[in-house]
Amino acid sequence: MKVAQSLRTRLLILILTPLTIVACLLGYWRYTAALETAEALFDRSLLAATLAISRDVAVSEGDALSVTTRDLITEAAGGQVFYHVAGPDRAYVTGYAYPPVLPGGLSGSQGGAREYYEADHRGEAIRALRLVETVSTGPFPGLITVTVWQRQADRFALAQTVALRSAVILGGLLSAVAVIIWFGVNLGLRPLLDLEHAIAVRSSDDLSQIRRPVPREVLGIVRTLNALFSQVGEAIRTRDIFISDAAHQLRNPVAGMLALAEAAEAAASDDVRQDRLRDLKASAQRTARLTTQMLALERAKGLKHGDRFELLDLNALATEVASRNADRVLGRGHALEYHGPEDPVMVRGDPVMLEEALENLIDNALRHGPPALSAIEISLRVEDALAILSVKDDGVGFPDGGADRGFERFGSGETSDGYGLGLAIVAEVAAMHGAELIVGVAIPGAVIEMTLRRELEPTGGG
Repeated sequence: MKVAQSLRTRLLILILTPLTIVACLLGYWRYTAALETAEALFDRSLLAATLAISRDVAVSEGDALSVTTRDLITEAAGGQVFYHVAGPDRAYVTGYAYPPVLPGGLSGSQGGAREYYEADHRGEAIRALRLVETVSTGPFPGLITVTVWQRQADRFALAQTVALRSAVILGGLLSAVAVIIWFGVNLGLRPLLDLEHAIAVRSSDDLSQIRRPVPREVLGIVRTLNALFSQVGEAIRTRDIFISDAAHQLRNPVAGMLALAEAAEAAASDDVRQDRLRDLKASAQRTARLTTQMLALERAKGLKHGDRFELLDLNALATEVASRNADRVLGRGHALEYHGPEDPVMVRGDPVMLEEALENLIDNALRHGPPALSAIEISLRVEDALAILSVKDDGVGFPDGGADRGFERFGSGETSDGYGLGLAIVAEVAAMHGAELIVGVAIPGAVIEMTLRRELEPTGGG
């Protein structure tokens, strides 16, 4: 038996996979949000640094930044900050001598102009702020330009740190959830494992219903399993009944054949021996017929509706069975007639079992019709979408209650000349084909009809 993926693993995959996807999406969102937040924070700190530098340069009248101001700016900006201050006419005042080149699209030179831009300065990506202010005091009154910049790497480092912390937190939460789910799934599957154990400890003879409490999700499985147990139990009971019936019904014929064989062996003359051999042959034929009927009955019971069905001509099948039994019926001094339509009558069924049913209907008329029996009539007629196959005789008919008993196995308690297995086989074949079986009374005699559904449009064989 092929073993599929375990339910525990399947549940873990189904639960953890979407959680992992959601965690990755949250991690990506957290990283982009951290990057945007870092950009905003650094831009604000860059603006604060620019204003501080502008004020410090104005107070110091162009000297370099004081150590205190430089340290405060570096601490507030989260990284090293570079600056350049130019006076009127772009004359260098203080700071680094070469500021980043201003992109062509940014050229504001009015007082109060403030422009953020990104550039490549000495091989490094930087983010810069250019501020133009009007100074009315000090050694260089007029417009001064303060350019402050910072490495982009410092900004990305902060964003990566925030994102890494978020990833560690999400990873820890996901691991904790996985552990909780693992134990939760194990606890949730415990009723199934208990059910497995309860079934495993049963003996092979115990097909009783499972009555232990089970979760609602597996209630359907337990019901199906109980139904299977019932079917298997019924099949075993049917097998036991068949074995019991076979042992009981074959015991006497076999004992009779053995007695006839011993009598033939001990016969005093050839004439007596020949008589005993003829009796032995007749007994063997009856026993063979009984065995064939018992096996046919069990086969009919074992086949489900639709098993081994094929598209067949019921008219041709009935004609062939009637021809095959003509010599036997005529040899006993009775007439045999068949009336059927000229055209094929197509039905879907098992040809072997339908032949067996018709054979048994003929055999039933021969066995139970005498002494009044003179003729057996087989007919097939069509009514709309139905095909009706009937066997009628003018014999003694069914005694009171005999029809019901006749469709039971060994209903008459006899194995040869009484009601035996023939009609029981007919009933099983009819049930197998979903056919209606009707027992009627003819004046005189009896008639049995089997109604099957026609195949109006021929289709492929079954």
